[in-house]
Amino acid sequence: MPRKIRLWYEDAQLHITSRGNHRNDIFRDESDFEVYLKGIEEAIDYYNGKFEILSYCLMTNHVHLQVQTTNIHIKDFIRRINGLYAMKFNDKYNYVGHLFQGRYGSEIIENDQYVVDASRYIHLNPVKANMVEKAEDYKWSSYSMIIGDIDEKLIISDKILNYFTVENKREAYKNYVQSDIQYGIKAKNKKTKKTQEVD
Repeated sequence: MPRKIRLWYEDAQLHITSRGNHRNDIFRDESDFEVYLKGIEEAIDYYNGKFEILSYCLMTNHVHLQVQTTNIHIKDFIRRINGLYAMKFNDKYNYVGHLFQGRYGSEIIENDQYVVDASRYIHLNPVKANMVEKAEDYKWSSYSMIIGDIDEKLIISDKILNYFTVENKREAYKNYVQSDIQYGIKAKNKKTKKTQEVD
């Protein structure tokens, strides 16, 4: 049975996910994260800047990328990044078998609201996984760059920040991301209180 073709069109923006096979770790130490990021940078150079990274987060066993495309299919970009990384990983750890779980996942970002929503979702992954308390404490995401805590590298933050009309766009984005956590805490507390009342 032929594989289902990934939905894509020129100038599409996508939320890409790549997961470890059987949910196994694809990053075992800090140098692995660095190698993957260098692979993204190499792929951008290889395709002469035809792809832009808006936001990213590398988790232990999966990856999130928010990517702006032009006239080259996203599959070529992701295949290059994941293929080269898998070769280096397999060589380093003498790993046999598929590193990634099938093909990458992709979702087209079709409206303005989802541009910032997808970025927030990506950056809150480590927080919701209880790996850190604050998104800016996680080293392997673009969040600290977008809010201006560290120098920007690899990403182009303007595509996200320009959705905010206030003067301090980075602070506005930070408040936007934090609002999701605060809403989640309130919802959790409300649910807990309701449960206690029933008990």
